[in-house]
Amino acid sequence: MGGDHGPPVILSAAVKAIQLHPDVHFTLCGDENTIKSGLQPLTDAERSRVTIKHCSQVVEMGEVPTSALRNKKDSSMRRVIELVKSGEANACVSAGNTGALLTLSFYLLKTLSGIDRPALINMMPTTSHHNVFLLDLGANVNCTPEILFQYGVMGSVLAQEVAGIPSPRVALLNVGEEDIKGNAQVKSADQLFKDAPGINYIGYVEGDDIFTDYADVVVTDGFTGNVALKSSEGLAKLVINEVKRQSQKNFYTRLLAKIAFPLLKSIYNSVNPDQYNGASLIGLRGIVIKSHGNAQKDAFYYAIVQAMKEAKMHLPEKIKTKIETVLLEQL
Repeated sequence: MGGDHGPPVILSAAVKAIQLHPDVHFTLCGDENTIKSGLQPLTDAERSRVTIKHCSQVVEMGEVPTSALRNKKDSSMRRVIELVKSGEANACVSAGNTGALLTLSFYLLKTLSGIDRPALINMMPTTSHHNVFLLDLGANVNCTPEILFQYGVMGSVLAQEVAGIPSPRVALLNVGEEDIKGNAQVKSADQLFKDAPGINYIGYVEGDDIFTDYADVVVTDGFTGNVALKSSEGLAKLVINEVKRQSQKNFYTRLLAKIAFPLLKSIYNSVNPDQYNGASLIGLRGIVIKSHGNAQKDAFYYAIVQAMKEAKMHLPEKIKTKIETVLLEQL
């Protein structure tokens, strides 16, 4: 029921996912009548793989997280997290209020042993065919060195499982690559990584290195990570819109655009932010995926796919095992 566009977009994406993934069962939480009307494109067989959980409340996009926690106990957002907690669902996806989702997830699911705070992590494109995982994207704007270190461990596990990288290169985002640069927080985290033999730590990277395939996992605090994410998405949209505008200036540019359409389509597909929608809230005892609030149908669909991938990989259990191993090596 959340997100900037609400049920029309989310239900359209859910219908697409139901149609394309016959091995998955979907539970949709929210207003029952609204959900039923949005499922009309489904066949009876497809509809049999859907359960509707009616919820009488909705967490508003601008609602204070503590208010959602205390006063919205029958909200669609709280219900999906409770389903994960009880084991009725393997993963949940929401485009709603980010702060409320983080608060409810932290309160209901708790963090894994050895993890102080969960982090939002997502893939971003690079100049090669590989993606880079960036975290934190806004879950915690202030992070201790220990939390940054935990982020690196969790990001390493995600890169191994999702991207199939045997030994992911983990880096810390900094204002320079030299050891003398950075604040006390980053320098202390740097030393923690150097002392951990179970992590393939490669040192500092700067902002422009995020997209160069220099590292597989880039670690930073939630304030910096969110700014980096939103800036890159804004730049991608600027490039896409500028290409469209230039290609329609006159007859000759339209002709050239038609000839170059396969190339332009390839470039568009590589930088289109929609395909990277779906940030994982990792470090919890369950799988929670946060979609952009302004996501359209295809973007929200990608968030659903990310949830299915992590569920099939049993990601929380693998993070738990890695964290315990690394902590034991430090003792």
